[in-house]
Amino acid sequence: MPIETSYVAAHGPTHRRWWIPTAAVGTCVAMLLGSMVGTAGPTWWRVPLALLDHLPLISLDSGVSARDWTIVWELRMPRVVLAALVGAMLSLSGASYQGVFRNSLVDPYLLGVAAGAGLGATLVFALGRAETSGWIIDPLPLAAFIGGLAAVAVTYMVGVSFGAPKSAASLVLAGVAVTSLATAVQTFILQRNNDVIRQVYSWILGRLSSATWSDVWLVLPYVIVSSVTLLIHRRLLDIMRVGELEASAIGASVNRIRIIVVIAATLGTSAVVAVSGLIGFVGIIVPHAVRLLVGASYRSVIPITIFAGASFLVLADIPGRVLQDPAETPIGIVTAFFGAPFFLILLRSRQVTK
Repeated sequence: MPIETSYVAAHGPTHRRWWIPTAAVGTCVAMLLGSMVGTAGPTWWRVPLALLDHLPLISLDSGVSARDWTIVWELRMPRVVLAALVGAMLSLSGASYQGVFRNSLVDPYLLGVAAGAGLGATLVFALGRAETSGWIIDPLPLAAFIGGLAAVAVTYMVGVSFGAPKSAASLVLAGVAVTSLATAVQTFILQRNNDVIRQVYSWILGRLSSATWSDVWLVLPYVIVSSVTLLIHRRLLDIMRVGELEASAIGASVNRIRIIVVIAATLGTSAVVAVSGLIGFVGIIVPHAVRLLVGASYRSVIPITIFAGASFLVLADIPGRVLQDPAETPIGIVTAFFGAPFFLILLRSRQVTK
């Protein structure tokens, strides 16, 4: 498009082409490491050999029995792949929300999207997911999407009414209020459905330990659609960096861009939250780390954030498997352990620069 070309020509791309393939290789390495760690199964160094042995046209003696291979393929690999999808989507959504709202403090967790999606998922658990097993579309991600979209819409409307475009605090506080409201309604529902409390509580803390290939196939279409849509709009997010009035003046449809990006990011976030539970801070940690490395241009930030987010969550899941062996630490606790201090440091740095 002429608008995008003129913008990039005027400001200059900040990306370096080798960052994307490097990030992709890093994700592959992280997933390999994730598949090598487990409380049961083959010795860690035999896993890469077993994976190679199952590739077409390659045959070697990995020393991995059929039982151990089942553990690797049916227990570890779905967990690793799902962690990669969830991490990539949460990070991508965080970067997209930050771009479309021009606010570096927002992410799916702070905007209330995760809490709204959680409320929708809780309703499905309370009503009985088994009763809807005959549906063409799984109601869990559908309900999570509706809840997440409603939450981000309310957050934005409330934030705008209190001056969010000019104040980062307004949008964040609106998100906190919406999150509290959604959590209160969720608690009210759980009090009247005691039989699903354990299931929902496990979901709230973030769960990857029960991941299956069915979960992967369930969220994959949503992640693909959302990711492709956001990748297509990454140049338009760069245009919006100059400001809404300036972007409109050069012909960009700000409202259309915002609606498409928000819906796409909410769709992907809600889908992964529906199966992984509430995993906070990923959408803040990863995009900011990527910006420190490659600059602020969304032409670079968006694709690299996908790989960096996948790598981050896969690696963050490893300590949860070994810290309380044979029990596990929920992934949401691990990400909060790293994310909460990071968020405080970010807030402090913003105050210092004002």
